[in-house]
Amino acid sequence: MKQYPVHLTDIPNGETLAWRACGQADKAVVLIHGNMSSSVHWQTTMEALEPQCSVFAPDLRGFGDSTYVNRFDSLLELAQDVQALLATHPIDQFTLVGCSTGGGVALELAAMMPQAVTKVILLDSVGLTGYPMYKKDAQGLPILTEPILTKEEIAADPIQVVPALNAYATGDRQMMRDLWNAVIYNLHQPPDDDYELYLDAIMKQRNLVDVDYALMTFNMTHDATAWAPGSGRMDQVACPVTLFHGEQDLVVPLAWAQQTAALFGDRAKLITFADAGHSVLTDDFPAFTAALRAEL
Repeated sequence: MKQYPVHLTDIPNGETLAWRACGQADKAVVLIHGNMSSSVHWQTTMEALEPQCSVFAPDLRGFGDSTYVNRFDSLLELAQDVQALLATHPIDQFTLVGCSTGGGVALELAAMMPQAVTKVILLDSVGLTGYPMYKKDAQGLPILTEPILTKEEIAADPIQVVPALNAYATGDRQMMRDLWNAVIYNLHQPPDDDYELYLDAIMKQRNLVDVDYALMTFNMTHDATAWAPGSGRMDQVACPVTLFHGEQDLVVPLAWAQQTAALFGDRAKLITFADAGHSVLTDDFPAFTAALRAEL
């Protein structure tokens, strides 16, 4: 995997965002990473796109080499960070690609910048009504009648959150590797050297509870959920939306992508990958890059 240098830019809210870039072509692409990751996870994609695109990949607040001066409550705030970062670079129009959590950030950014964003590509993205969280029973199963509602409850969740927080606190790379192997790299794992770089990036995360809360309360539709009223901001996404989704995704079910496509209607197109899960990038990279190039 080719490695790209990290650059740092201060933005007005006091944060410093890290970013990587490559390519000199007029066609611009901005890549938004997901939870438990950073722009490092986009480097194979950057290398594939470099001959035909100018590619820009930031680290979101509290991930990778970006700062975490201020806590946050929403994916909209992370999108505002990226908007401030893009204002310091001569990128007038671009395609947005958002992976998982980054898909929600990309949609919020597209809603804020309708004149600049020409297309949104969602890769195994969170749905338009967010990522629900529930309290757990004695067997660790979700109690579907008892939604988690606060950051304090998120931080105490014994199944989805506490193990990861402990791994971050103790630097337990093996536990984090086991987690990724169980639900993200469950079909195929990246080469060992790449995996170590990914783990380096994963272990830099400092904002897990904030991100989980932001995902839980994300809702760009017109209908309320148990966690948040609908903002209706999906109507402000003026560009076409293409969804890439692994049919065997254990993290974000394919049904959520189908729901997102249905909500966007004629503006959306869903492309599925039969032999891929939540990491289409590692499960079927040739098919992913071919589909991505075709959409740019």
